Amino acid sequence: MMKKIIIKYIVSISLFFSVTGCGDYLDVVPDNIAVIEDAFETRENALRFLATLYGYLPPYAGISNPALAAGDEISVNDNVSRNWASRRISRGGQNVISPDLGYWGNRGTVGNLFIALRDCNIFLENLDKPFDLTEDERIRWAAEAKFLKAYFHFYLLRMYGPIPIVKENIEVSSGVEAVRVKRDPVDNVTQYIVELLDESIADLPLIIQDTGLELGRVTSPVAAAIKARVLVTMASPLFNGNSDYSNFKDKDGTQLINSTYDESKWIKAAEACKEAIDLAHEAGHELYRFENPSSDWSDSTITKLSIRGSMTERWNDEIIWGASDNTVSGGFQSWAQAKIAPGLTAENRESTQSWWSPPLRIAEMFYSENGVPINEDKEYDYTNRYAVGEADEAHKHYVKSGFKTAKLNLNREPRFYASLGFDGGVWFGHGVKDDDDALIVEGKKGERAGRQDANRWSQSGYWAKKMVYYENVQRTSGSGYTARTYPFPIVRLADLYLMYAEALNESNGPAASYEWVDRVRERAGLEGVIQSWVQHSTNPSKPASKEGMREIIQSERMIELVFEGVRFWDLRRWKLATEFMNSDIKAWNIEGETTETYYNVITVGTYKFLSRDYLWPIAEEDLIANSNLVQNPGW
Repeated sequence: MMKKIIIKYIVSISLFFSVTGCGDYLDVVPDNIAVIEDAFETRENALRFLATLYGYLPPYAGISNPALAAGDEISVNDNVSRNWASRRISRGGQNVISPDLGYWGNRGTVGNLFIALRDCNIFLENLDKPFDLTEDERIRWAAEAKFLKAYFHFYLLRMYGPIPIVKENIEVSSGVEAVRVKRDPVDNVTQYIVELLDESIADLPLIIQDTGLELGRVTSPVAAAIKARVLVTMASPLFNGNSDYSNFKDKDGTQLINSTYDESKWIKAAEACKEAIDLAHEAGHELYRFENPSSDWSDSTITKLSIRGSMTERWNDEIIWGASDNTVSGGFQSWAQAKIAPGLTAENRESTQSWWSPPLRIAEMFYSENGVPINEDKEYDYTNRYAVGEADEAHKHYVKSGFKTAKLNLNREPRFYASLGFDGGVWFGHGVKDDDDALIVEGKKGERAGRQDANRWSQSGYWAKKMVYYENVQRTSGSGYTARTYPFPIVRLADLYLMYAEALNESNGPAASYEWVDRVRERAGLEGVIQSWVQHSTNPSKPASKEGMREIIQSERMIELVFEGVRFWDLRRWKLATEFMNSDIKAWNIEGETTETYYNVITVGTYKFLSRDYLWPIAEEDLIANSNLVQNPGW
């Protein structure tokens, strides 16, 4: 009987994927029958099946994650990146023949999440089979599968907009027409995702008890946090009242994205954020703060390490969900590691790539030391930010004393110095624990961190230091890069606080949001929003209006969550990608060998983004195979 059930699922779902462009799946049926037949005979086999469901999670730490490399946070020199799919996307080169980095069908995709949804259904419908599975385990594992099913639906929804809801696998007896599925309206998909998440929240554990074996598996705070992210995304301008999609309908005339604004979506989002925060607090999650092992280390250094550690410290209390099977490897960290070790030679300098470079715009994004944007700080010399200034003794934990660098690199907030490496900047750690003798980046051409070969150099003159664990070391005796990996942070508490602030501002006005923004700012060594704007901004009343506070919250998210794959999706849901992603990529002149020649702004490329790029295209072959599908607008 078991064999018949499994064959039924394989054949029926194979029909679905052959119609939607995945006919090759039929070729693997004979090889898989024996494996799937045994999948639910015992607890151990079922647990392995559950592990395969987690294995469908998209890659986070690498160029296959469009949110890292296809946005405007990172630029990599052309010698390295010219053939990257992520580079094509960021330069406006997405296509409908073989869409880059998608998850619908097989053309150009990283993976097919509809296959993941099929396996979630198989798991849920057969979890009563293992004879040695306890009832508590059955309840928990079902909740995990429901969560993953919801998450895969959300991942597709965020990329493609309306998608077919896969509540259950299609029976083989249903016929070919049944597998020619239609796209369900965004609001319907969202409702289904939330229903699954609510069911999973009720049955998931609050914390992971067996941290040796189960870190990375989902908990109720994880499910609640993703529910919050789903509802904030769906309340945002891309999906809430977007008139650009007023004619986006299926072939029967069904509206696929509601173009009427609904403020209640923000109210529901705020409620979900508060639920997630309460569960996170109950589970012991709190903003990460570095524990100072030495009384000799300055407060400035501790603050910087707290900011870096919120991302790179393994399983710190701020991480609500980390990708345990998708760690940020030493190799990947070496992409962001500036070459700073004394005694580097031509032989051992190649152990770090050093090409993961934030453009000048990202450096300008961070606040001044007064906690407001540099272009509205009354005391900041914004007009002359590209001119050269000299770091004084007060900067010694940020920039080498007496070093001549761009004024843009001086008098900035701690998150600037924690997140970015730059010429003359202090890079604490890397084997040196003396706070007064930390290593310095030397970024001009021919210097340790500067361009010396064809590939291993920063295109902009900045490095994504936040992504590098502070104790990593590029070896000079022998070769190699000693690094400690960490799980990629899919969601952390600061993200939740800022989502809650955003939802409160949109639903109740700015006053309710201040507390949650200020919690994040306080960890970053900044005063509260009201105090900072009143004392230092040319627009002191900005936080008092919903529009002004919206801009502040957006800035806070882009700064606090930089390099974590959040900005890419935020700019889309805010409908700001057309503003940010149609711009020249600015950099320092990394060919410069002197202060005078290096600190000149040059253009190294151009980001391009059309309105159609807000949603991924469906491959043409999938549209041909399934006549009930409609293409996304603009494609």
